[in-house]
Parts: sequence; structure tokens; C-alpha cells
Amino acid sequence: MAPTNGTAETSLPHSDPCTSYWQQPPDEIADLRTTPELPQNADIVIVGSGISGSSIAYNLLSAKPDLKLVLLEARQAASGASGRNGGHTKTASYRSFLENVKAVGEEEAVKVSKLEYDCMAAVHDLVKQKGIQCDAKRCDTADVYYDQGHLDEARESVVLMEKLIPHHPSSKHTFYSPEETKKKFFAENSLGSLRYEAGSLSAYKLTIGILKLALDLGLSLQTNTPATSISKDNTTWIVATPRGNITTPTLILATNGYTAHLIPQLQEVIVPFRGVVTAQRPGQSLPHGGDLPTTYSFVYKEGYEYMITRPSIRTPSDHAATQRTLTNGHTPTTTSTSTAEDSAYDIVIGGGLTKTPDRGSSQFHTTDDSHSSIPQPVTSYLTSCTSTFFGTSWDPPHPLGTLRSLWSGIMGYSADGHPLVGAYPGEEGLWLDASFQGHGMVLCWLCAKALSSMVLGREEEEKLDDWFPRCFRVSTERLAKKFSGRVVGREVGDAESVNGFERGVG
Repeated sequence: MAPTNGTAETSLPHSDPCTSYWQQPPDEIADLRTTPELPQNADIVIVGSGISGSSIAYNLLSAKPDLKLVLLEARQAASGASGRNGGHTKTASYRSFLENVKAVGEEEAVKVSKLEYDCMAAVHDLVKQKGIQCDAKRCDTADVYYDQGHLDEARESVVLMEKLIPHHPSSKHTFYSPEETKKKFFAENSLGSLRYEAGSLSAYKLTIGILKLALDLGLSLQTNTPATSISKDNTTWIVATPRGNITTPTLILATNGYTAHLIPQLQEVIVPFRGVVTAQRPGQSLPHGGDLPTTYSFVYKEGYEYMITRPSIRTPSDHAATQRTLTNGHTPTTTSTSTAEDSAYDIVIGGGLTKTPDRGSSQFHTTDDSHSSIPQPVTSYLTSCTSTFFGTSWDPPHPLGTLRSLWSGIMGYSADGHPLVGAYPGEEGLWLDASFQGHGMVLCWLCAKALSSMVLGREEEEKLDDWFPRCFRVSTERLAKKFSGRVVGREVGDAESVNGFERGVG
């Protein structure tokens, strides 16, 4: 079942995406082409410059500096989901643990939970070791509950994690009563909460930082060079682009939700999904001026939102974003004639997709991340939900308006809720690293490490089977499964449930 050329339902990245909060301003390498002309061949070609593609490039070149490695990006560097998420490095493994035990068994479920935590820790360690300036912060997170059924399931899951992973930090959680939740986390009218390790950062700056490390090792980065199709001539892969073709014996697709554009057989196997995120000025009553010590998720029956706080990004594009918001009919909360001082901190909160009339189902099967495509009900809900969650600890709103920035991003989802990492069956030299369910910040770095080991034939040396879940590996069986609803609801920074399939919080 060889990949074929032709038009697939999943398209290339949109030619006119909305501007992400994180990309203000774009980095100096955003439009970099290492060479004026596209190289005609390479030892390895990677498609996709997000956290996956950049990490694979860095790992491969660190192991084999003599490789001729070319990375193709359809738009600007790191302009996909890695530059558009919610800023969380949050595992929320307990939210998927019970289902993972049922679906893949205790041993694999434990591996998944350990990998998520270890990946989070490894990302923050990398940032420190390499001096990547990406506003990284290790902190705790609070999941605030408004639904008793979800809270009871959380308690059950944590008990099982403590039993099966007793000496690993991924199983450490602390529950709080409604009164404690209001006092510690300023959230009102909850049923309780739980706290555990997490963190936040700018995934855009992180990805750009990793790309720069790879460039120092000899990577050829070719931005604004979409891979329009792939084909094979004997043992050579041919990647077609508007700038000409490039050939390689080893082709790696780190294309996440866009993968089916290049492999049409993956239609309904990897499904794109649009998520929405906002940056907001904190309400005037929010403690510490909005510089809260934890990150958050707010979990209710139909779904949840995810939130971090961070130093404000204030740029001239705030005004442009305001005008686009007004033009497209979204809640005009960014405008004000007040002369009040702007906030020093921003609230970044995303989700809200169950608030569309179809409860989010229309956000699947789309690669449109333009501003006009963002559903108005989601914008309205996200802009008002912070006041609802924090109540008297939020109101009144900031005099300059609540909404600072609004953007969307495209994720990739699989039928079983796990990434697809490894060799494409029956197609020598073709590799996948995709479908991260919007949970990539605690998956992609170690999945890239695993894939790099596979490509270089170093699986035994890296003892991959000891730590990498087999349920993440590409297989013929997994590629035969068609998507019918989201199993692991994690989003651009992570998401909420759609069609009743909810597991992740982030």
C-alpha cells in the first residue's frame, strides 16, 4: 500500500494563518533558507519544523555530524502547532491512565505515564543545559473540578497509579477540598482539586532554540518550501516542492495533523483538529497581578480549559489583533479608550470547543488556522470563562479589556489516542513521527529521541524497549484503525473532550 500522489482531503498548511501570540515578533530564522537553491539530494529529509522535526534533526546530527540533512517547512519555521499551543508542559497522566490500562495493559500504561513525566523533565533540563531562552518555568499545576464523576475517576486513577508506579514522581498527586481550592488556587464554586508537577514555556521559542542547535551542527533548513507530494523510485524517495524536487533514501514525516496530505492512505487514520487559545489581561482582583504560582485546568462534565500565567507579550500587533477581532465579529473586549497601565502578566487559556453548536465536531478534518475560521462561540466563551472560574478573585475586568490575543492551531489525532512513531510498514526508508493528540510537549522530545534511534539502527544500544511504549510504534494493525472520535482529548496546549471521548488535561 504505497503512498501515492494526488489530492488528499487533508491539505497543506493554510497559506494565510492567523498570527500566534507566541510568534510576536517572528524569530530571525523564521524565513531562513540555508541555501538559496533547494538541495537536489540529502542523506535524510525531514518534513516539518515543529518540536518533532527540530528534535529529530538535532538528535540525528548530534549522533552523526557528517549527515547531509535537509528539513523542509511549508511556512515559517515552527509555525504549526508547536508555535500555537497553550504553553503547558503538563502530563495529566492520571486522566488517561485507567483507559490505558484497559486498552494496552498495566506495563504499557506505566511506560506511557513515565515517558510523559520524563519527557517534561527532559525538556526543562535541555532548556537549562543549552541556555534556550523560552520563558521556561517548573511549577505545580492545579486541576480544578466541577463534576463529581470526573473527580471520582481522578481519585480512582491516582490510587491505581500509586499502586503500579510507587517510586516514580509521575504518581504523586495531592487532593484538596473546595475550601482549600478557593484558598490555595483562588477558584470558586468547585468540588475540589488536585495538584501535581508541571511547568510552562514558550514552545515556539523552545522549537526555534532546538532548530538553532541543529543549524549549528550543519542542518539545512528550507522554510516556505511545502512538500506537495512524495513518490518512490526503487529505493529513493522523491519529495516534490514548488522549488523543485529533492531525493533521499530516508524520508521522515514530522507533519502531525497534515500527514495524510502526503500519504492519502492515512485519511481517517491521522485526523487534523483545530484548537483555539487566547491571551488575556488578568482581572483586577486576581492575586499577584496575575502572576499565579501554578498552572491550571478547569474540568467540568462536558470538557475543560487549560491555563497558564506568564509575563505579558505586548507588541504593536495587539492593535491589529483587535481590529481583526472586530472585523470578524468576535467579542470586542480588546478595545478601550482607558489610559490605564497595561498588565505585566498575561493569562493564556484555551479550549472551549464543546461550546460550538455541534460540540466541536466541525473542528475535526480541517487545516484552516486562519483568523476568520475561529468559531465565534469559542471566542466569547473563552473570554468570559476566566471571570466564571475565579469569580470575586477576578472581577472587575482589566480596564484595557480582557482579550489581548486570539489564535488557533492544527493538531493530529489517531484512532487509539497514541502517537504514531516508527517505520512505515512495507515502505523502506519512510518514517513517521506524528499524531500527538495535542499533548506533544510531554511526548515529542522523547519520541524524537526514540525515532532517531530507530533510524540509526541503535534501538538495542538505547534500550528502547525498556522505556518506549510499544503502543506508540507504527504498525500495520494501527494504520488500519480509522478515527471515530477523540480518545485522548489533548489540545494545542491541551484540550477538552469532544463527542464524549475525554482523557487528557493540560
